[in-house]
Amino acid sequence: MNSCHSPVFDLVAFDWDGTLFDSTALIIRCIQSAVVDVGGSRPTDQAASYVIGMGLSQALAHAAPDVPPAQHAALGLRYRHHYAQHQHDISLFSGVLPMLHALRTKPCRLAVATGKSRRGLDEALRSVELHGLFDGSRTADETAGKPHPMMMEELMEEFGVPPHRTLVIGDTTHDLQMALNAGCASVAVAYGAHATTELEALKPLAVLHSVSDLHRWLWERL
Repeated sequence: MNSCHSPVFDLVAFDWDGTLFDSTALIIRCIQSAVVDVGGSRPTDQAASYVIGMGLSQALAHAAPDVPPAQHAALGLRYRHHYAQHQHDISLFSGVLPMLHALRTKPCRLAVATGKSRRGLDEALRSVELHGLFDGSRTADETAGKPHPMMMEELMEEFGVPPHRTLVIGDTTHDLQMALNAGCASVAVAYGAHATTELEALKPLAVLHSVSDLHRWLWERL
């Protein structure tokens, strides 16, 4: 953890929503509205926040167990409708851009591994002017969703980095379980969707409570 023998990482993969992008509250509201729109029972905040990080179809099906599979396509459309109305109301967490620019001076590769769609991630990257800060990315619709390790396996293969030199950073247990499944280390941030106790149960190297703490932790180890 904070010892002088801390590992050095050649690839750092960030989750997007709730880790870099301050979107947790919006996603919860959009899930709840979409479920009600198609006739399901409104999920609690806890139930809606739990599925953040999964691929969209998997997340919505889990959050709305009383919505029949025949309605899942409509459920996805309603979620996208609600999210599109407000996606530009939210932004990166304070301190994320300076952190990413500082990390670009390090020799490691930076990537995004997200439950968003490719279209959704590309729109987000354009809206916050992040082009050039990431070396690669994987989204849930072009590979397996979290906690399946495929996202990380593909990124590690792309950059020729072994699991023991790869770090996953996320705000949900799905992110941390994906890291475990891929044989990678992880760091949790506790300012996103899942509670500190849930994150600690998956034994990340650290649970950090602010972007400034994350910046400092990474700077000392990369």
